[in-house]
Formats: sequence, C-alpha cells, structure tokens
Amino acid sequence: MKEVKIFARAGQGAITTAAILGEALFYQEIYAYAFPHFGAARMGAPMNAFLRFDNKPVRLRSQVYNPDYVIVVDPTLIHSQNVFSGMKKGGVAIVSVREDTKIGTVPKDIRLVTLPAERIALEVIGKPFSNTVLLGAFAKATGQVSLENMLEAVRKRFLEKPEVLQLNCQAVQKGAEAVS
Repeated sequence: MKEVKIFARAGQGAITTAAILGEALFYQEIYAYAFPHFGAARMGAPMNAFLRFDNKPVRLRSQVYNPDYVIVVDPTLIHSQNVFSGMKKGGVAIVSVREDTKIGTVPKDIRLVTLPAERIALEVIGKPFSNTVLLGAFAKATGQVSLENMLEAVRKRFLEKPEVLQLNCQAVQKGAEAVS
C-alpha cells in the first residue's frame, strides 16, 4: 500500500486534490481511499488530506503518519507542519515554492521536487489554485499514475464547469512539464 499526505490551508483544494488523484488511480484499476483531516474548521487553517492506494481494497481508515508521497500546496507550512517528518525512505515530496521559500533540511533518502505551482496556476488559470498543477507534477515525478488518467480525472471533476475544464487540463500538463 502507498500513502499520500497533502499539506494545505483550508480552501486551497487539498480535498479536491486527493479526490482527483484517487479517481485517476481508479482508472488504472487501483483501489484508492481519500479523506481529509481538519483542525480548526475555518478558511485558511492548516489542514491535511490523505490518500491510500493499493492493488487490493484499502481498509485502513486512520491518518497517514508515514507517507510515501507528500504534496505541499502551501509553502508556508513547510516548517510549521514539519512536512517531511515520517516520510518513508525512497519517498517523493512535491512542493509548491515561491521565490522566498526556504525549504530547510530535507531527509537524504527522499526525492524533493519543487516547482512554482502557484505562479503556473496564475499564468494558466488566472487564480492561485495550484492543485491541478501539483497533480501533473505528481504524475510525472512518481510514475504512480499516468498523465492521461490524471487528465481524465480532471475532466470528470470539472465536467460541469467547462469554462475551467480546459484551463485545469493545461495546468496539469504544465505541472508535468515543470518536473525534470
């Protein structure tokens, strides 16, 4: 079983990120279970979303403490939430960064992928919602899900909002392109 922990602030799309990723994995015939965890339930409060996936049904319902993958939507949480804590050896951390972001010490046994996801989202979508950019980066950096399935999951999510559908698909593509 693989586990993903998403760090964001309430309102930044962490739950949507986990749901889209789970849907994309489902298209690959992988079982996925996504769920959120809130502290103070208010806009802007730090929160986590989690995703577990496996080739067999996922029955574990607790929080994720030792993730294989970390997605950091809001770089201001890097230090206050200790985002690399407990990551498994060989894990991948995908972190949205700004010009002034200070990552600090990263465990030697994980791969760090940084990209200006918020800036890319502003350029492509016109809003600072970087979750679809980070999903593209996740697909490319981890190889756990195909870009095609990620795009299909985004299409399904935004089917009722055609005005943002194409922009979010472009954001996924740009996120994947930003990963070397």
